[in-house]
Amino acid sequence: MDTQIGSLDICKPSSNDVGSPPKSSVSTIQSSVLPSLVNGAEATLGRHLARRLVQIGVNDVFSVPGDFNLTLLDHLIAEPGLNLIGCCNELNAGYAADGYARSRGVGACVVTFTVGGLSVLNAIAGAYSENLPLICIVGGPNSNDYGTNRILHHTIGLPDFSQELRCFQTVTCYQAVVNNLEDAHELIDTAISTALKESKPVYISIGCNLAAIPHPTFSREPVPFSLSPKLSNKMGLDAAVAAAAEFLNKAVKPVIVGGPKLRVAKACKAFVELADASGYAMAVMPSAKGLVPEHHPHFIGTYWGAVSTAFCAEIVESADAYLFAGPIFNDYSSVGYSLLLKKEKAIIVQPDRVVIGNGPAFGCVLMKDFLRELAKSLKHNNTAYENYSRIFVPEGQPLKSAPKEPLRVNILFQHIQKMLSSETAVIAETGDSWFNCQKLKLPIGCGYEFQMQYGSIGWSVGATLGYAQAVPEKRVIACIGDGSFQVTAQDVSTMLRCGQKSIIFLINNGGYTIEVEIHDGPYNVIKNWNYTALVDAIHNGEGKCWTTKVFCEEELVEAIETATGAKKDCLCFIEVIVHKDDTSKELLEWGSRVSAANSRPPNPQ
Repeated sequence: MDTQIGSLDICKPSSNDVGSPPKSSVSTIQSSVLPSLVNGAEATLGRHLARRLVQIGVNDVFSVPGDFNLTLLDHLIAEPGLNLIGCCNELNAGYAADGYARSRGVGACVVTFTVGGLSVLNAIAGAYSENLPLICIVGGPNSNDYGTNRILHHTIGLPDFSQELRCFQTVTCYQAVVNNLEDAHELIDTAISTALKESKPVYISIGCNLAAIPHPTFSREPVPFSLSPKLSNKMGLDAAVAAAAEFLNKAVKPVIVGGPKLRVAKACKAFVELADASGYAMAVMPSAKGLVPEHHPHFIGTYWGAVSTAFCAEIVESADAYLFAGPIFNDYSSVGYSLLLKKEKAIIVQPDRVVIGNGPAFGCVLMKDFLRELAKSLKHNNTAYENYSRIFVPEGQPLKSAPKEPLRVNILFQHIQKMLSSETAVIAETGDSWFNCQKLKLPIGCGYEFQMQYGSIGWSVGATLGYAQAVPEKRVIACIGDGSFQVTAQDVSTMLRCGQKSIIFLINNGGYTIEVEIHDGPYNVIKNWNYTALVDAIHNGEGKCWTTKVFCEEELVEAIETATGAKKDCLCFIEVIVHKDDTSKELLEWGSRVSAANSRPPNPQ
């Protein structure tokens, strides 16, 4: 059967052990030693929640105060191991928790009822799409108001308080509404442990009058979670490995491709072990960049259909067998459903399921276990990588700039490449930065994050705040377009308050360039701002900040030298002025294919 994957033909709808999303059951007893007693006045719901957050690896909580959460914030502030970071708006607080979770394995934010909850909702949806455990805490109404006919402020004017809860039900894996103290301990612990097990956001609403009240259930220090790992079905695992080994061992030039779900499956190391053992050429899907070491001897680049890195697509699509570990084949990752892959040639490995060709399928098989066992059963075969080595031609360098020539984007990223090291991390905003950053070669230990599945413009400002707060030893390099920056610019202010030293490259090309290449119109042109002056105004003499505007390569070189030298302890904001039509060739190709997919006429009825 000649069925295609990611085609229009069948368009079917690293972290610590505690703070990362383990699986399966929760045990509330970890050792025989009783936890210490808590002073009676401190045995409150608010303190219990604060201690739980610290236990799972959250040392920073991103918040926006509102009258329903103020007492709760008092108790979070009182916890010595917890740092409360006030953000300019709830959306950015959610994005910051998202960025924090990408580094620490779990993040948290606190907002107020409905006006705050519905504002943060977009960020929570993004975290859900990216499989990030995020604790979204909302200060809720007074517990006495439930079940009455009262109308509260911050609501839509109805006596029904469930609107916010209903909105969160589709973008969180568990919802806890705490409006009495008797079951508060159980609800809070169940919510937090579920977030860790499922690697998804959860929603916790806490009545505004409950946080400060002592209760016997909070009289001892909370026992640390002991989350038992989920186990593979041994018979299913053995059968899946045997079938996959038979499938791959008879192939002439098999390849393996890593996908974004390697992270949630905790299978990045197992994937590399499979590459080591098999000798297969190894690629990654674009949303898996940063999950697999690019210095691996058999790494051939990013597989992204028509916009793959050089010679990668040719090797993957010409293979007679390919194993995809944790893929997501959406319209963006498949370049408008145009991948030249055949289902009968593919092994698709999801976090707990394996499908081989057009069948068979094996459930209850964990990706990590499957990849490790498969590595023991494969014959060494480096044919695909040898083919890649034979056809590979190194990419040419961008044309050298003439003196004072207007700066080109390819020159900009040539210099960003030189900045990368194990002490840096790259945050790529939705837009042309997706494509330009995808071509960066990441050194060992260099972090890399972007939001491909949800693709919410403006995400990177909050994510940079959260990621930099989670790993202060790394210097974050954020590449943000002007259109995206206008959505969430305010929280550069919070970066300054936190003393962060990130380098932000604001790429000013006068509009929503990624949308221009999908479908152009006057709505894609934005009002130009004086971005450096804006950041200077936000700085206002408080904190360490340095800004500059560059028009040519000479000014860019000088700016980077300053940012990495004299101003290395400052937040550095470099506004890069480029032509509105200066885009990567990959965006031009990708945009036309996504446009074609978007504009398909309705099927005849």
